[in-house]
Amino acid sequence: MFRWISENYRTFLWALALSTAVWIAAVTSADPDETRALSSAVSIQIIGQDPSLVISSAIPTEAEVTLRAPRSVWNVIEADPQSVRAILDLSGLSAGEHSIDLQIQINARPVQIVSVGPSTINFMLEMLDTQTLSIDLSITGETAIGYQVGETSFDPVEVVVAGAESQVQKVARARVSVNLSGIRENFDQTLRVDVLDKNGQKVDGVTVSPETVQVFLPVSQQGGYRDVAVKVIVMGRVASGYHLTDISVFPPVVTVFASDPEIVNALPGVVDTQPLELQSAKEDISTRVALNLPEGISIVGEQTVLIQAGVAPIESSVTLAGEKVEITNLGAGLGAQVSPATVDVIVSGPLPLLDTLTRQDVRVTVDLSGLEVGTHQVIAKVEVLISDVVVESILPNTIEVVIALSGTPVATPTP
Repeated sequence: MFRWISENYRTFLWALALSTAVWIAAVTSADPDETRALSSAVSIQIIGQDPSLVISSAIPTEAEVTLRAPRSVWNVIEADPQSVRAILDLSGLSAGEHSIDLQIQINARPVQIVSVGPSTINFMLEMLDTQTLSIDLSITGETAIGYQVGETSFDPVEVVVAGAESQVQKVARARVSVNLSGIRENFDQTLRVDVLDKNGQKVDGVTVSPETVQVFLPVSQQGGYRDVAVKVIVMGRVASGYHLTDISVFPPVVTVFASDPEIVNALPGVVDTQPLELQSAKEDISTRVALNLPEGISIVGEQTVLIQAGVAPIESSVTLAGEKVEITNLGAGLGAQVSPATVDVIVSGPLPLLDTLTRQDVRVTVDLSGLEVGTHQVIAKVEVLISDVVVESILPNTIEVVIALSGTPVATPTP
């Protein structure tokens, strides 16, 4: 028996190899390998970083990965994108320049990594540094005339700047900027803290804690000053057939002043304009007028206000009864009879235009182009020669037209 096996072992080995090849071919044909890039880039995860060190150079945050794997494995990877990870391991690294290969971990088998971009990451590690700075408040702009700013307060008054040693050493001051231009009320806002170098330029690559500061500036009106609303006084009426659509004043509130604060305090909170004369107006009005101020009170700044008034014609409608129907484009050698011979036309538009409308301004037609002998129903058309006048309806809208050869009596349709 052993002799027979020793004499035929080569045959056994060839049979085993052949059967294995057949099995692999069968499996491969049912689940073929595919080479392709992942549909989305893989986020790079940093591990093992010494907490006393920071990365001070720009590094990529994602990697493009191309794999070769059976189709069934691709289905697993696509169903769970987290199964592929890109790891940048900084374990044991000290301050200085480094070049580290990116590690790709895949929770699926079998799979072959074809390419990774980038495959190597170059970066700089620096010692972590911190600096505590007092906050400088930079105020620009001026309050509205007659207002003053009280004592400023903000919280917190210090911030901690952290980051790479080379960047933190550039920081010279922490600043919060406040713009008070035209302010009339207390300033109470949360503002971002900027860190600047000695030249006043912003320093990037550092963290600021806290990032924002709550700033409060009390703003009050000085004695003798007061803000009052402006009331427009109108005189006269717009032209007949027109109406006033709106009226506005700029500015709607003005600041007044009196050397005696009691005088301004006695005001009712509103001052009148000099009368705006409408003067039978037919179009919009834009004009400046003075204010009617009590004795001893003056206006601060511009001495007039701008008034804008909208004037528009009143919209209406009118019915034009018995408008004659005209025939157009009747074929040669043909005659036609229309029924009814007149229609009522309803038009709308600005009332002043409707008042001037005459029958000569309206034309009703039926177009008989291409129509042969017989009875036809044709839609009437109306043309209005005055712009901005719109046709609302025609009564009736459809006209009966009887076409016959010329010289042939045409029966008059019964209305």
